[in-house]
Amino acid sequence: MTKWWQLAPAQALLPLLKWLAIGCAIGILTGTSSAVLLAALEWATGWRESHRGILLLLPLGGLLSGLIYDYLGSSVEAGNNLLLEEIHAPQAVIPIRMAPLVLVGTTISHLFGASAGREGTAVQMGVTLADRLTQILRLPRPDRRLVMMAGISGGFASVFGTPLAGILFGLEVLAFGQFRYDGLFVCAIAAIVGDRITLTWGLHHTVYQIPIVPELTIWGLLTAIFTGAIFGLTAWLFTTLTYQISSYFKAKISYPPLRPFIGGILVAIAIQLLGTTKYIGLGIPTIVSAFTTQLSPWDFAAKIGFTALSLGAGFKGGEVTPLFYIGATLGNALASLTILPPPLLAGMGFVAVFAGAANTPLAATLMAIELFGAPVGIYAGIACICSYLCSGHGGIYRAQRVGVSKYAAFKHHEGNSIAGIEIESSADQHSK
Repeated sequence: MTKWWQLAPAQALLPLLKWLAIGCAIGILTGTSSAVLLAALEWATGWRESHRGILLLLPLGGLLSGLIYDYLGSSVEAGNNLLLEEIHAPQAVIPIRMAPLVLVGTTISHLFGASAGREGTAVQMGVTLADRLTQILRLPRPDRRLVMMAGISGGFASVFGTPLAGILFGLEVLAFGQFRYDGLFVCAIAAIVGDRITLTWGLHHTVYQIPIVPELTIWGLLTAIFTGAIFGLTAWLFTTLTYQISSYFKAKISYPPLRPFIGGILVAIAIQLLGTTKYIGLGIPTIVSAFTTQLSPWDFAAKIGFTALSLGAGFKGGEVTPLFYIGATLGNALASLTILPPPLLAGMGFVAVFAGAANTPLAATLMAIELFGAPVGIYAGIACICSYLCSGHGGIYRAQRVGVSKYAAFKHHEGNSIAGIEIESSADQHSK
């Protein structure tokens, strides 16, 4: 006769308790680190806006950031791609210096006026701190993968205030078209606890309002599909341009600290020529305005240029918040051509461009529901899926792998990383 402790539910109890404890610890670490990051960026943004003259020092800020990484952080320069590679093929514990270095580097970017985000920084800090647990607890290699995935979920959830999206992001970002269900529980605990901890520290997230969401009609469905495709092509443009600029800087400037220095000169000149700071930093005020007022139709294109140049030149920070800006302002611009309300299109673009660039349509859809409300979900979901399908096999994370190809003709790419596909495509072009 089977004993009670041999039953499947009983056998799941100890692992659940184990991962509950680990997930809570990761949530505390990621939530606290995100709170520090958000406070630092709030200070940097406020100081920059009240002391506009510091924008002229952007090249020196880039040089400082470059020197810091050249002397202290060459082993962690790859950032999020290092984390993804380590999850796919674990080798060594992430150096603890990644956390303070990326925090300092991102703060420098925002203080001096580069266009960058914060998600990459939160994820890198979260995974680095979570990875310490694998040493302290002497966890085996398979468990270490789950700990690092939970660090991604906790960092993402806590920096944006979207725990459900954070859960899926940690599972979905590793290889598009595939899910790692073995990490579902610990990622959920880390994301939920991380979000709560950030709020407990007194940090708050931006509130967005979409007052009217019409009933879905055939024309609404077609509009969501059409705009979703545009959002996907925009995501492809952003990722391609950022990668090309990065490759160009690396090819032409052999000394790494000079890359953000030169890039800083170009960004500073562009700021002075345009006479506005709306395209630098996080751009939260403009994102909020996209939901309430008609903006210039070229705002999304300017943000693409500023962000691709800043990140491609080597400034530190994430891509996701700039993608929110790009999507929201593009949706705002498309509103006059469609039947959907401008705030709804801004919200759809907000998440859909991110979905296409990060290859995470499910996480982006849940983010829309968390930020804008459940009625937006069906429109956002359609837009995110179409964006994902139309953004190609590239993305902002070069170490992300192709789990299941988006198109039947590209099945041979399955199992490869995005960077590997680009190298293969480049080789094919040269052979021709």
